[in-house]
Amino acid sequence: MGDKGKANGLYESQGKAINNFPVTIGLPKGDLARELINDPLNLSFVKLKASYDEDNLKQALIYHVNELLLSLGSGFAYMGKEYLLSVAGKEQFSDLLFYNTRLHAYVVVEVKVTEFESAYLGQLSGYMSLVNHILKDEIDNPTIGLLICKSKNNIFAQYCLEGYSQPIAITAYEGIQILPENFNDSLPSIEELEEEIRNK
Repeated sequence: MGDKGKANGLYESQGKAINNFPVTIGLPKGDLARELINDPLNLSFVKLKASYDEDNLKQALIYHVNELLLSLGSGFAYMGKEYLLSVAGKEQFSDLLFYNTRLHAYVVVEVKVTEFESAYLGQLSGYMSLVNHILKDEIDNPTIGLLICKSKNNIFAQYCLEGYSQPIAITAYEGIQILPENFNDSLPSIEELEEEIRNK
């Protein structure tokens, strides 16, 4: 990467997500945050039909939440799926919410089944602001955003990230096992998943 990318504080290293952590979190926590998030995420534990959508993927990720936590990186604790963020009569739902025990920060995760698009960052940033106002306590560090896409153009993602002052990382996923369309899907419902997680 050239000096321009370094000057903007956007770092990329093999196996690490595109992020703006050194600028938005500062050192040394920025380096720690960068080390905690893998890129690409290995989702080989997920089995879906080729026609899967975001809901299918999110349901499969929660069904395999322990494997997802290992895939994400170090220190992640699961808080909820479609997590309700309500303010001034408006309700928003973040795809997934985690807390990172090493960074002492909430981590808002948005899951997309398409290539990275710049508009995804605005949506994620909005959820992060809501978490900072609704959930974050004095002992917590600022909320971190993680955008998980099917693929990304690293240079385009870096440039798009320059306009954001909140700590955000962008990663791709790989390894999903594709099942035949006529496969009899036996994944449990969202209600069954939530009940199973509560009972663990």
